[in-house]
Amino acid sequence: MACKGKISCMWGMFLLMVLVCEARVPVTSGFIQTRDSHFVLNGSPFLFNGFNSYWMMYIAAEPSEQRYKVSNVFRAASASGLNVCRTWAFSDGGYQALQTSPGVYDEHVFQALDFVISEAGKYGVRLILALSNNYQDFGGRPQYVKWARSAGIPINSDDEFYTNAVVKVYYKNHVKKVLTRINTVTGIAYKDDTTIMAWELMNEPRCQVDSSGKTINGWVQEMASHVKSIDNKHLLGIGMEGFYGDSIQDRKQYNPGGYQVGTDFISNHLIKEIDFATIHAYPDAWLPGQNDYAQATFMQRWLTSHWTDSRTVLKKPLIFAEFGKSNKDSGYSISARDSFLNTVYTNIYNLARNGGTIGGGLVWQIMAEGMESYNDGYEIVLSQNASTTSVIAQQSSKMKALEHSLK
Repeated sequence: MACKGKISCMWGMFLLMVLVCEARVPVTSGFIQTRDSHFVLNGSPFLFNGFNSYWMMYIAAEPSEQRYKVSNVFRAASASGLNVCRTWAFSDGGYQALQTSPGVYDEHVFQALDFVISEAGKYGVRLILALSNNYQDFGGRPQYVKWARSAGIPINSDDEFYTNAVVKVYYKNHVKKVLTRINTVTGIAYKDDTTIMAWELMNEPRCQVDSSGKTINGWVQEMASHVKSIDNKHLLGIGMEGFYGDSIQDRKQYNPGGYQVGTDFISNHLIKEIDFATIHAYPDAWLPGQNDYAQATFMQRWLTSHWTDSRTVLKKPLIFAEFGKSNKDSGYSISARDSFLNTVYTNIYNLARNGGTIGGGLVWQIMAEGMESYNDGYEIVLSQNASTTSVIAQQSSKMKALEHSLK
């Protein structure tokens, strides 16, 4: 893979050499908190550059001793200045499940999650842990509904996950089990562990039967209150993609291709117990057939509109929690991906510099070597993608310098 220019490549490698020396720096003590529409740590601004690696607990639980892949990713990520990772704290039913049936857990898989949290702390990486999934991957919402049906509960659709009393108890019990877990590696309860930056209620919640966002709003209010009753130290997000709903009609013009998926970015995030907002963006998937310029234009409008609303309406910080460019796109090239990431990173940096509110971005997704079976088109292996790693490391450096300038 060729860098776009010798100078940028040399600069990127220089940054990596500097950052490698600081790679194994434990997480600084203190919980990440919010002040107005900003993230803070011990009273000072907290900015970050981060990544998604949803697979960590699953790989760490593999019987063939695959845990070194988790360690390798945290090591390489830390060397590139990445200091926040978003990953799953759920796996419901099916092969190698954390929760094998409602309220029943596989201790071996839980110990795998213990390991992930411990390793993150060793390498100075904070975690955002999602507690469930909208999709059937790793169980998620469909599995909870299936469990209820198996118990004789009459349920018509997966969307009753948000309203059925029995299913809601299943979910609440899972939340309590995870938050009160005592880590077998560190001896620290998850709810007391500063390595964890935040919880997310669900990865990309959606509701087909109610496009207004009110059904999900009621569920978020109930579950956010439940989380905070157990753990009021950690931040809490919803895990949303950012689609606008009915609360501010003119905002729906920003939804790609008329998307409306039962969420309302404004009203859902106005819930008091929700501490920050999130958006995701996949313009290559949401705007198929449009050229790179059109996708970049959408991306900038999408980010700017949500940044403005987070700052002026929600008055809460924002995380760009998923973005990437797939190598399955027609006309894909590594240089096109690097250009896309650089555009996203530049927008994040400029907004953070010119008014704060956005804490950082989490690229989708970082993987270890030897994980080809997990490839989804968006995978980045830092040790194998020199030019992309350079782009990522430069953003890390810029966000860290900006953070220092604000103190």
